Amino acid sequence: MRTDFIGKDMMSHVLYALTAENRLACMVALETGLRIDDVLSLRSDCLNKRSFTITEKKTHKRRCVRLGAALRAELREIAGEPYIFAGRINKESHRTRQAVYKDLKRAAKCFRLNINLAPHSLRKLYAVDLYQRTGDLERVRAALNHDDIAVTLLYAIADELTARKKRGRE
Repeated sequence: MRTDFIGKDMMSHVLYALTAENRLACMVALETGLRIDDVLSLRSDCLNKRSFTITEKKTHKRRCVRLGAALRAELREIAGEPYIFAGRINKESHRTRQAVYKDLKRAAKCFRLNINLAPHSLRKLYAVDLYQRTGDLERVRAALNHDDIAVTLLYAIADELTARKKRGRE
């Protein structure tokens, strides 16, 4: 099942309906374009630097990640050991992506959003925002670490595709 795109304004409302930890995880995904699995597996020691390198779980590709000072400061306040987003039961492991997924679904239901909102929707919003700011599809491709520019294009114009789909239903 494919996730839907949601605009910045509505996403900001949804974020504030999430638990504090899940909201911060989503904010990291929105700032970096990382998949939620990669966000949740970030280790606390990475907060000591503005940028750090990770290996993406899905693709096994290396990627440099940068976090702004304000977000790093918020993350330090909730960071566990060894992971920033400690697990609910076992603090030695990280929070599960299902926890974020369920919280996003709950928030979408609160706002009566009739869309398939999931953590991957954050990655689409990141791509759309970056493409609108830069107009550079290659930069979006590099930021998402995609091999295929056609896949990147689907992410970068997710807002347009959603609008067309909506017009088709009216």
